[in-house]
Amino acid sequence: MKSPSQSAGAEFSFRLDSHSGVPVYRQLIDQVQAAIATGMLATGDQLPTVRRVAVDLAINPNTVVRAYREMELRGILDTQQGTGTFVAENRVHHSKTEQTRLLSQLIIEFVARAGAAGLKVSDLIEALRQLPSDAQRN
Repeated sequence: MKSPSQSAGAEFSFRLDSHSGVPVYRQLIDQVQAAIATGMLATGDQLPTVRRVAVDLAINPNTVVRAYREMELRGILDTQQGTGTFVAENRVHHSKTEQTRLLSQLIIEFVARAGAAGLKVSDLIEALRQLPSDAQRN
């Protein structure tokens, strides 16, 4: 596994939106998944410790443990006792048909959530175009 100093770019950190209505543990999971999808986090990158996240965000450490544990069960993270929590190697491979189905499902959910927030599809497209170039390669 890489040490934090081996990771490219800035160290990953979490941010909470207390007005989103999304549970804190779910926000943590969503942020890790988004960071992986955009290339901000890569296989072997180390996440902040449970204690550090809890202190930085002023939340209960059990909330962080819940999020990390759920991501471990999904195969997103690997935790090594005494060493830390790392982004796992992505071993999930879908057929082209399954990828198309998943992408369609995600797009429908994405557009629906954005619409509920008062955003238009054109706003979404523009925001996607403005993603960093590293994110577009993944």
